Amino acid sequence: MVNQENFRLCQEVNLRVVKRLLIFNVPARTSRDTIYHKFSWYLLLESDDRKICGIGECAPLSGLSVESVSQIESDLNLITSGKISFNVFEQLISTNSSLKFGIETACNDFRNGGLRIVFPGYESALIDINGLVWMSDVDTMMAEAERKIKEGFGTIKFKVGALKFDDELEMLTQVRLNFPQIVLRLDANGAFADHDVMSKLDKLSKLEIHSIEQPVHPSNIELIKSVVKDSPIPVALDEQLLGVHNIHLKYELLNEIKPNYIILKPTLHGGLSGCDEWIQIAENVGIGWWTTSALESNIGLNAIAQWTATKQLRLPQGLGTGGLFENNLPSPLFIHEGKLGWNKKSEWNLNSILE
Repeated sequence: MVNQENFRLCQEVNLRVVKRLLIFNVPARTSRDTIYHKFSWYLLLESDDRKICGIGECAPLSGLSVESVSQIESDLNLITSGKISFNVFEQLISTNSSLKFGIETACNDFRNGGLRIVFPGYESALIDINGLVWMSDVDTMMAEAERKIKEGFGTIKFKVGALKFDDELEMLTQVRLNFPQIVLRLDANGAFADHDVMSKLDKLSKLEIHSIEQPVHPSNIELIKSVVKDSPIPVALDEQLLGVHNIHLKYELLNEIKPNYIILKPTLHGGLSGCDEWIQIAENVGIGWWTTSALESNIGLNAIAQWTATKQLRLPQGLGTGGLFENNLPSPLFIHEGKLGWNKKSEWNLNSILE
C-alpha cells in the first residue's frame, strides 16, 4: 500500500534528480578500503508552484551496496521518465535499497510540507549515539577516542582489522585502562581470518567489549555460525544482512545464525520499511539491534535520525555526526554530549541542490 502511494506521488508531482560529489574532510578508512569521496543522488519532489519540495537521498556505498552506480542512474532515469508501471517501480525498489530509502524519505518529506520533517513530532528528539573512531594510525585513533570521550560520548566504536592486531589490542587496552567507564564497541568489517578469529576474540574479551560487528567475512555462513556460538564477545551482524530482502529469508538467516545484535542501515538494508521488517523479526526472536547511518549527507542522516526516534531505543545508536564531508549541506542537526539532535533555531541551506 505504501509503495503504491509513493508511486502515485512520484507520478503526480514534479520529480527531478540532483547528483552531488561529497568529499571527505579526512579519508574514511576501514579494513576493506579507504574512501576519499562518494556520490549522492538527491530526489526532489516539487509542487507545481515549487513551494513544497520533499527531498530524499540515494547514497549507495561502493563495495557494499548491492546496486551499482550505473544501476542507480538507470533506475532513476526510469522513474523520472514517468513512463513506468507500478509493477516495474515495485520491482526496482525491491532490490535497490538506496533508491527505496531515497523515495520513502522524499515522499514523507513532501507530504509533511517539504520542511525536512520526515516523521512529524520526532524531528527534535535527542538520540544517544556512539562516537566513531575511524581507522588510522594508533596515535591518531587514540587521540580521536580521547577527544570524543571529552565531548561526552559514553560509547566509543573503533574500526579494527586494518592494523597489526597486537597494535590494536595494545591501543584498546590503553583506552580501557584510561577510561574504565566507557562502553567499547568494535567493527571488524569481516577482517578476521578463520584460523585465528577465536584467539583474537579471546584476547579482546579481557577488555569488556560490548560487541563486535561482523568479525569474519559474511560469505562463510558456517564460520559465522560457529563464531557467534562460541565467541566470548557478543557478535553483531551487518554485512551479513546485505541483499536479503524477502521476509522469510530474513527469519531464516537470524534463526540459523542467532547473533546477539543486528546493525541496520536503511541505505543498505531495504530502506526504512525493510529495516522495520528486520527490527520486527529481531525483537520476535530476542535479538538486539541498533541503527547506523551509512555515509549519507545531512539529508539522509536527518531522515534516519527521525525514523530511529520513532522506535523504542534501548542502546546508543550508530548515527553519524554530519561532519565527515567538507561540502555537506548545512542543517539544524547538532551533536552535544554524545547526543544527536535538531536545533530549531538553525536552518537548512539547500541552495546548492535547489538552484
